[in-house]
Amino acid sequence: MNAFFKFNERGTNLKQETLAGVTTFLAMAYIMIVNPIVLSDAGMDKGAVFTATGLTIVFGCLLMGILANFPIGVAPSMGLNSFFTYSVVINLGIPWENALTGVFIAAILFLILSLLKIREKIVNAIPQDLKFAVSGGIGFFIALIGLKSAGIIKANESTLVTLGDLTKPNALLAILGFILIVLMMVRGFRGAIFFGIIITTIVGILTGVIDAPKQIIGAVPSMAPTFGVVFDHIPDIFSKDMLTVIFTFLFVAFFDTAGTLIAIASKAGLVNKNNEIPNAGRVLLSDSLASTFGSITGTSTTASFIESTAGIAAGGRTGFTAIVIAILFALSLLFSPLIAVVTSAVTAPALIIVGSLMAAQIKEIRWDELHYAIPAFITIIMMPLTYSVANGVALGLIIYPLTMLAVKKHKDIHPIMYVLFVIFILYFAFV
Repeated sequence: MNAFFKFNERGTNLKQETLAGVTTFLAMAYIMIVNPIVLSDAGMDKGAVFTATGLTIVFGCLLMGILANFPIGVAPSMGLNSFFTYSVVINLGIPWENALTGVFIAAILFLILSLLKIREKIVNAIPQDLKFAVSGGIGFFIALIGLKSAGIIKANESTLVTLGDLTKPNALLAILGFILIVLMMVRGFRGAIFFGIIITTIVGILTGVIDAPKQIIGAVPSMAPTFGVVFDHIPDIFSKDMLTVIFTFLFVAFFDTAGTLIAIASKAGLVNKNNEIPNAGRVLLSDSLASTFGSITGTSTTASFIESTAGIAAGGRTGFTAIVIAILFALSLLFSPLIAVVTSAVTAPALIIVGSLMAAQIKEIRWDELHYAIPAFITIIMMPLTYSVANGVALGLIIYPLTMLAVKKHKDIHPIMYVLFVIFILYFAFV
């Protein structure tokens, strides 16, 4: 194991890697509860999504550990599951079966791009400031969703958004959960998000806001309502709306994963002096295969999880960390009855906290240089304001080459950026 995972080369050992795996698991375990709730808003079966989520995480983490040898947890993206439910299914009115088929097709395209190493080249070509902006913007977007689902903010005809009724039980419970998680996190408590959700759920049950569960451990729910549905709806993709959805899934997932991967690799010190991530091709391939597997079993697009930074902070440096994460998530499949009692009021604090973790990346942006700062700011601000990760990334990458040309730094613009510039102009013009 020492030779395979390169423990000595990366300055780590079996004990340190195991502890890092447990730490990351505790930090991201909430996804087993939150993902089924988010996707159930799209009409999907909670139990089936729970099982699909668990199996997809196990599959993705094993690939990340064995194939890529990276200390990263892979799971359904908190940004993309929200995009799937609220932008595609609810806002566009596309049935979840068709939307999931869109995820599948996008994942296949992902896989092809990864095998051809096109995806890796594009990730490495994106300027560092915009990489940080993508990660930060996704954080603000996720936090907005959490605040909205808890009722802490609400729509307003005059101001678009305003403060909600904080005296309502759900809002109070969400605020309590947020405070608990924050206090645990600032005290350095590992697994703060996971345990915060558990404590908040218990408080909700004791106060009557949430119904008590009838059992804790139960049989693993069947995936029958979601498994293989994508194969029945492939003929439905040949429409303008579906082609738009597939392109958007591909586009959003690409830059969601890229931003998060950059953030995690930077935290672990795995980005080299050339602004490249060694072995990035295998990392992206693992993610692509996990997304394909997940869409078939019944969950939205996967991504490298930002909570992996918790395990990295605990010393995780190799793929063995990911192997430990996979084993623990496999065991967590036995606790499916818990998802029946966890409500959006309980999971909202997790969304807000995860958003804050991702938003922290904006500190790395060169704010004192306007030709970098303005495209980065547009990328960040337009994600929550347009309720779309894709719009934020597209607008930022349209403005970037313009500001760079204005200060005569055309030599610093990667040729791929010009191609993306044209693609994004066409995206807004026709999609």
